[in-house]
Amino acid sequence: METNRQRHAAEQRVRALVQRSHRGPKDLTLTTEHRRPVPGPGQYLIRVGAAGVNFADVMQTRGTYGGGPRAPYVAGFEAAGEIVGVGAEVENPLPVGTHVVGVGPGAFAQYMTMPSAGALPVPSGWSDAEALGLVLNWATALAALKPLGQIATGDVVLVHAAAGGVGQAAVRLARHYGARVIATASPAKHHTVKALGAHEVLDSRRPDLAVEITRLTGGIDLVLESVGQATFEASLSVTKPFTGRVVVFGAASGDATLSTHDLVFTHQAQVKGLHIGALATAAPSLYESLLVEIEALIAHGVYPPGTPQVHPLAEGPEVLRQLEAGRTRGKHALDPWR
Repeated sequence: METNRQRHAAEQRVRALVQRSHRGPKDLTLTTEHRRPVPGPGQYLIRVGAAGVNFADVMQTRGTYGGGPRAPYVAGFEAAGEIVGVGAEVENPLPVGTHVVGVGPGAFAQYMTMPSAGALPVPSGWSDAEALGLVLNWATALAALKPLGQIATGDVVLVHAAAGGVGQAAVRLARHYGARVIATASPAKHHTVKALGAHEVLDSRRPDLAVEITRLTGGIDLVLESVGQATFEASLSVTKPFTGRVVVFGAASGDATLSTHDLVFTHQAQVKGLHIGALATAAPSLYESLLVEIEALIAHGVYPPGTPQVHPLAEGPEVLRQLEAGRTRGKHALDPWR
């Protein structure tokens, strides 16, 4: 017969995806022997309902994400789920049983810990999966457009990788704020982006991209740049001198370089870097204002419940491979209980 000790030990073991090396998603493996984490000071213990998949996860599997975890580690960092435990030193904790969305280490597992300070209640009536993207994709898109991008009615905004999680949010938001939206995506994804309200959708890989954007617009007021090497030169060359802004928050195709000589003599644009986690740490009041605005956007129906494609946990490595290859569109998520 099973003893209480054996039963307790079994309850402490959870399913998780562990990255074994820095050789990419192929070394991401499913284990059923991961120990359930214990919430430390300032943390919640979360029963994960859905974990978000992000390009940063791909970078972490390659060891190229700044400050990322070293292998072996439980992968994933974005999740929504139910609070089932509260660590010490949590001020005004949300009640156990509350569903929250936030970030923390080891999200590709049935249980994870999450800093209480960044955990937000899942909007009323939304599922865990529908709330994914709130503190990452939508906060990034909003930060890029408003406080950093200084978007104004009538601006022409260029959104690269517009079929991705941040890109789709950015297209919706830019339209909401009264901009004309020029988007780039691979041809198979153009219908998706057009349906979000983009005025023009171009193939990001066309060799005359900069020429075509300039022909259509005469110049861009604000570029949201997350592709990097493949589009960065075009982004700079189509941005209006001096008044134009380029907000950089990713480099999916590899790093691009920009010199002081470029900025003085060739591309006199305002170039700004964005990492939403770093922004939350370095400028907490600014980050808080983003979350307040997101609540208003939800209340007014501008930000609808998310519609991620949810996969069983075991499919995580393949989802990351597809994301790395540029074959996904929209938000993807993992269900650790499937």
